[in-house]
Amino acid sequence: MRLEGKVALITGAGSGMGREVALRFAQEGAKLVLNDVVAEAVEETAQMVTKAGGQAIAVPGSVTEEADVERAVKLGVDKFGKLDTLYNNAGIMPDEDESVLTMDVSVWMRVLNVNLIGLALCCKHGIPQIIEAGGGAVVNVASFVALVGCSVPQDAYTASKGAVIALTQSLAVQFGPKGVRSNAICPGPIITPLMETLFATEEAKMLRLRRIPMGRFGQPQDIANAAVFLASDEAAWVNGESLVVDGGITRNYF
Repeated sequence: MRLEGKVALITGAGSGMGREVALRFAQEGAKLVLNDVVAEAVEETAQMVTKAGGQAIAVPGSVTEEADVERAVKLGVDKFGKLDTLYNNAGIMPDEDESVLTMDVSVWMRVLNVNLIGLALCCKHGIPQIIEAGGGAVVNVASFVALVGCSVPQDAYTASKGAVIALTQSLAVQFGPKGVRSNAICPGPIITPLMETLFATEEAKMLRLRRIPMGRFGQPQDIANAAVFLASDEAAWVNGESLVVDGGITRNYF
């Protein structure tokens, strides 16, 4: 198993890509500390892991609350003895997120607080524990929209994910000498409950699908495959990279 002996904290583990990554990490032998703002959802994910023979604890809370983040890290270390993998997946993309010309400042703050500041808080409290464990991996979930423009703007989300990439590169340089590898995953359009809210009509769905050279939307397991690699010792010399998993959409001129 590729993650045997590792302890991973996964945020946003209550649904979608976060849940899929949790199940996959457990299959690969990792012990899990699972966080999500929706208590029932993250507890269900933990139950799914344990039912399948894995080990996991659920720690509900918001990544925007430093006390919640600190608690999740502490409970994980108390339970499993260490933390050596941090998978920062929690994020939001509200309907109110649109152009800079029309968006209220409150939407900017809400998105940045979760997608960027929340991630930074997880790094603040998680990375020292990874160093204490002798090194490990930070995997941050960014997005393909941080790399290309979009005619239907979601400017707060896009800006937040661009900042995640920049922060990941800074973390890689700061903590690489201490044995902590920091990398980002940039998913393309992945079929999750969050993504499906964008498909108000079949035409809206096809508009996106026609842009993907592989001819299909991504699945959460596509991201889980990349996450396992970056968290595993197979990626021992991969640091500061942004792995684009998007079916080729960012390479499609027209």
